[in-house]
Amino acid sequence: MKNKSEKFYDKAYDWMIQSGPSFILGIVVLFVGLWLIRLFVKWSQTRLSKKKVNPSIHPFLMSLLAVALRILLVLGVMQIMGIQMTLFAALIGAFGVAAGLALSGTLQNFASGILILLLKPFTVGDNIITQGMEGTVTSIQIFYTQIKTFDNRDLIVPNGQLSNQVIINISRSGSRRLDINLKFTNNIDFKQVKGIINSAIDKCENILATPERRIGVGELQPDGYMVSINVWVNSHGFQDTKLALQETLLEDIKGAGVKIPGM
Repeated sequence: MKNKSEKFYDKAYDWMIQSGPSFILGIVVLFVGLWLIRLFVKWSQTRLSKKKVNPSIHPFLMSLLAVALRILLVLGVMQIMGIQMTLFAALIGAFGVAAGLALSGTLQNFASGILILLLKPFTVGDNIITQGMEGTVTSIQIFYTQIKTFDNRDLIVPNGQLSNQVIINISRSGSRRLDINLKFTNNIDFKQVKGIINSAIDKCENILATPERRIGVGELQPDGYMVSINVWVNSHGFQDTKLALQETLLEDIKGAGVKIPGM
């Protein structure tokens, strides 16, 4: 009758004969697969650089790719070794559901950040209007975008909100139209007013020559008329140009002896 040690050796020998080759093959596949994954990740990173994909998302995309390939490799090795996947799959599914519920908002921000970096509805340095605020984009991260408002406040907006709401990019085209409306009484000649306005605009260096300026009567009222002024200026520095032009207009109109109602 065989003793315990002989039974153990017999079982070990049987396992080596039946499962040993699959186990060794699985180990070989694991190490070869890890080596191939490293090569593939390096190749993918090179391809992304050549395609000029935003460098900010390179680490995240490469990490995501590497993790996904390694998970697939481990699952394949377990199949080769004959390890039962039922319990493992159930645990992975339960963990995935729990993590998805807990991180739904974070994952949405992550996906939105990737889309913003790839599609580029705005880039760092653009002036945009969002959440009722206007400012300059200073940083685009995977989960949030940082905006510096014109009164020097830092606005941190989750990318999920930026991807689901209307974003007004006010600097992408490079120029903006500046609109100013002035009211005059009916006893003031419009041609005189137009000449003063044209002279004031000529004094402002930041007014663009094209598209051409427009000056006209925008509205007729019982006690006077509204003069509409449309000029084009650079997007960056829009507010400074507006203030400078309004100051020049005010000085020239008053200097010509023309009265503006209420002043």
